[in-house]
Amino acid sequence: MNPLCSRCDRVVYPTEKVNCLDKYWHKGCFSCEVCKMTLNMKNYKGFEKRPYCNAHYPKTSFTSVADTPENLRLKQQSKMQSQVLYKEEFEKNKGKGFSVVSDTPELQRIKKTQDQISNIKYHEDFEKSRMGGEGPPLHPQTPHQNTAPAYQPSAASQNYHYEPEPVPVRQAAAAAPPPSSGKRYRAVYDYTAADEDEVSFLDGDMILDVQQIDEGWMYGRVERTGQQGMLPANYVEAM
Repeated sequence: MNPLCSRCDRVVYPTEKVNCLDKYWHKGCFSCEVCKMTLNMKNYKGFEKRPYCNAHYPKTSFTSVADTPENLRLKQQSKMQSQVLYKEEFEKNKGKGFSVVSDTPELQRIKKTQDQISNIKYHEDFEKSRMGGEGPPLHPQTPHQNTAPAYQPSAASQNYHYEPEPVPVRQAAAAAPPPSSGKRYRAVYDYTAADEDEVSFLDGDMILDVQQIDEGWMYGRVERTGQQGMLPANYVEAM
């Protein structure tokens, strides 16, 4: 007995029979369910045992999951576990954080000064430990005539090829006296003023009207720039 066409319910003879989607069709009846375009075995797409063209093939979509009591319980449990884990991590890292400090030019200058002072202190302690007592007094070094204090590295530090630039250590001093007819000095190092009452100069500049403030600081006027103020004594030498 010949089967019936799934579209027109008429008998399908072998010469015009199409066997697809577990059904029998006439070649002319095997068409898209929407636009009725005739299909073949190469371009059809089946959905729920019905043929469709590529343009009208039903698009599958995800179904939303209902918030059942079981799903709500699992959601609440996951949330609680996340909070517990967060608190554990917070307690572990508590006190380990560091605040970021911007690296300003002022902080860079202070850091450089502290590093130089630390290096000098390290070599002083090294000399004391090597000599078994108080090390030799600290004498600043100047390239020419030693009429003002300057840093002179010891023999041990010279073996390490360490020749640090003298670092001015400013102590509390009385207000600077007004400039008057003082001595003439020549700068042997470059110096950049760190405070408003200090003066900057370059190696070789002439310093006029110099007045001694204390062991480490003087007051004078730079002949090249005309600026006057405090300056470290171990950066200049008398003329």
